Amino acid sequence: MNVAAKVDSRAVISERARLAPGVQVGAYAVVGDDVELGDHCVLHPHAVVGGPARFGSANIFHSFCSIGGDPQDLTYRGERTFLEVGDGNDFRESVTVNRGTAKGGGTTRIGSGNLFMTGAHVAHDCTVGSHTVFANAATLAGHVHVEDYATIGAFSAVHQFCRVGRYGYIGGFTVVTQDVAPFSRVVGERGTRCLGSNPIGLERRGFSRERVSAIERAYRLLLRSKLNTSQAIERMRAELGDSADVAELIAFIESSERGLTK
Repeated sequence: MNVAAKVDSRAVISERARLAPGVQVGAYAVVGDDVELGDHCVLHPHAVVGGPARFGSANIFHSFCSIGGDPQDLTYRGERTFLEVGDGNDFRESVTVNRGTAKGGGTTRIGSGNLFMTGAHVAHDCTVGSHTVFANAATLAGHVHVEDYATIGAFSAVHQFCRVGRYGYIGGFTVVTQDVAPFSRVVGERGTRCLGSNPIGLERRGFSRERVSAIERAYRLLLRSKLNTSQAIERMRAELGDSADVAELIAFIESSERGLTK
């Protein structure tokens, strides 16, 4: 443990933990074996961080979160598995993140700049990109892949092995059992379905009107024409082939193994 870290005398810190300069650990917080905390991480009172796990800088762990716990998988038998986390993530109260499983590759991975609101859960072997938002009680099953800038709405659940594309938006109380395409809005009212692109959200993220327009046209072909998916992709290539965003959408659809939420 680095002496420059500020640790409350009532905290419990493993002798096998490594705390970088500037780390702050509050009363009754717990840092377990083989945990590495980067500079200026903050553990609020009663936060629990388990390992093996490695965290970058400036992550914040709020009270009663449990980050880096054992995977909730019946086949887990105590194998040494891992959690890797980037910089500047905010884990709010009662958030849970589990390490990986041996059969799933052994590692759960989280990027940087993510917000996990109260009660959110990231299960074993998931990969979460950067700058995502998990609203209250948003839940990932195992092996889910969430790409950058996605939003998972409150009380939503994503089935195992699904993917959520970049800038994908899942509305609250939605059950997702198939992939959510990039730039799309998916909601669970009267059955889970895709409403098309998310133009307001994309513009707020700095997308130009031209980029948004191309994405909207692609989704009209995909969802509102009488074309099947393969035919829609052909039209996208023919009419929108110079759009990098549309190319990303096409690549995502063509690589889908679980099918697309439509």
